[in-house]
Amino acid sequence: MRVLLKVAMDTEKANEAIGNGTLPKLIEASLEQIKPEAAYFTAENGERTAYLFFDMQDSSQMPVLSEPFFMNLNAKISYTPVMNYDDVQRGLSQLGR
Repeated sequence: MRVLLKVAMDTEKANEAIGNGTLPKLIEASLEQIKPEAAYFTAENGERTAYLFFDMQDSSQMPVLSEPFFMNLNAKISYTPVMNYDDVQRGLSQLGR
């Protein structure tokens, strides 16, 4: 299932991670593990925030993917099912008319 993983990083912990050089390494390792089809980085509500879109094979992946962000950045994490345009078209074609 395609999902959006939103990672909102605690500012103080992210500042520490930038200062000691671990934030780029954490992001790189996470991207290598997650293999997102798209990754975007921004600021939301005053926090560094990452949006990672990827195909989750099994919900048991959630702890493995989330814990580095929880443990190192005191991040707030959310997973949201998402669709691309092809998915929407396929879903709409299944509606009775």
